[in-house]
Amino acid sequence: MDFDMLGLKPRLIEALAEMGIKDPTPIQKQAIPPALDGRDVMGLAQTGTGKTAAFGLPLVQHILAEDARPKPRQARALILAPTRELVNQIGDSLTSFIQGSHLKVARVVGGIGINPQIRKMERGVDLLVATPGRLIDLMDRGAVDLSGTSFLVLDEADQMLDMGFIHALRKIAAKLTGPRQTLLFSATMPKDMEALAATYLDRPVRVQVATSGQTADKIDQSIHFIAKAEKPGLLLDLLRAHEGEAALIFARTKHGSDRLAKQLTNAGVKAVAIHGNRSQGQRMRALEAFTDGSAKVMVATDVAARGLDIPVVKHVYNYELPNVPETYVHRIGRTARAGREGAAISLCAPDEMSELKDIEKVIKGQIPIASGRRWMPSEEEAKPKQQRGGGGRRGGGGGRPGGRAGGGRPQGAKPQGAKPQGAKPGGGNRRRRPRKPA
Repeated sequence: MDFDMLGLKPRLIEALAEMGIKDPTPIQKQAIPPALDGRDVMGLAQTGTGKTAAFGLPLVQHILAEDARPKPRQARALILAPTRELVNQIGDSLTSFIQGSHLKVARVVGGIGINPQIRKMERGVDLLVATPGRLIDLMDRGAVDLSGTSFLVLDEADQMLDMGFIHALRKIAAKLTGPRQTLLFSATMPKDMEALAATYLDRPVRVQVATSGQTADKIDQSIHFIAKAEKPGLLLDLLRAHEGEAALIFARTKHGSDRLAKQLTNAGVKAVAIHGNRSQGQRMRALEAFTDGSAKVMVATDVAARGLDIPVVKHVYNYELPNVPETYVHRIGRTARAGREGAAISLCAPDEMSELKDIEKVIKGQIPIASGRRWMPSEEEAKPKQQRGGGGRRGGGGGRPGGRAGGGRPQGAKPQGAKPQGAKPGGGNRRRRPRKPA
């Protein structure tokens, strides 16, 4: 099926051809026709499958057909996305679609000066792409009027829920007082997403090309079971094994991302870091260095896990497993984009086994083991005090079998049943275990 069979006008098909896009993806085949018919659409698809064109092309065609001009401070169409990077990517795609037309695209994101964005909105725009937080700022200042907005797109809607934007979404949607067409796209469909769809969509057409938790077929997944203290050395070895190929590494915290990027650079692997504490300029410079190849490694928090389309990414590393299991799918979806092949490598320490088990429930299978062996319950590192039995006191009941009674234990794996280092005889009513033969 070609794009012309989907109902797109020749000028849009020509714009796609100039971008090197000839054949529609499955999500585009299913979503574009009902969107062109004016129906609300709820789309579920893996990352990297062309969701931006699936909503962007019908949007542009509708607005071109109306042949009207936006009023001051108004936007004819509003596209909401959770991160600055995704807003910029959507904006770039829409700008390519409207080449040669009179349409105007504006981007509204935090992290940069608000006054230029206010001035941009003074004359009105046709397509406004925004993060919810900064859009609320502009609305509160009277710089944006959504009463004339007749198209609303929620992209990566599940991440917006995860990031706590539900109240912002309600406030924004309440300002769209006229009739509108709503398109919602997401990589996963948790239960609260169904409630969101029921609130904002009117009898939507549901299109789905992936089940929740499904990963791209061409991603080669693997996992290494390794002590936390040994992760940096293994990571360096793995990176050097494919030196020259772009790798995206995910860490849990902003500070951890900076620290890891510095460690890698000091070891001779040029790395940049990207996370929420970086300014917009710093984030853009890091992305540019990564995409142009001057830095082959980018260390990121989950701010980069969704929506980013960086074709050069060949390897994704989960240096630390995510706390939210669905995030694993989004992270590894940064590779094998648009039918390419890629690899997703995870490093699992003993105290990350619960995260791994949750991830494997979501993806409905075990990740193939590259090295080590799955940690046994007795080898998992001690949990925080408030999660332990016996109040965390030495000599009390509730110590983990094979671990130090109530206290911490050194980093790294211990064979099942091995004697903990530094363990003292139990007190109180605790019974000593007999020592095993050497």
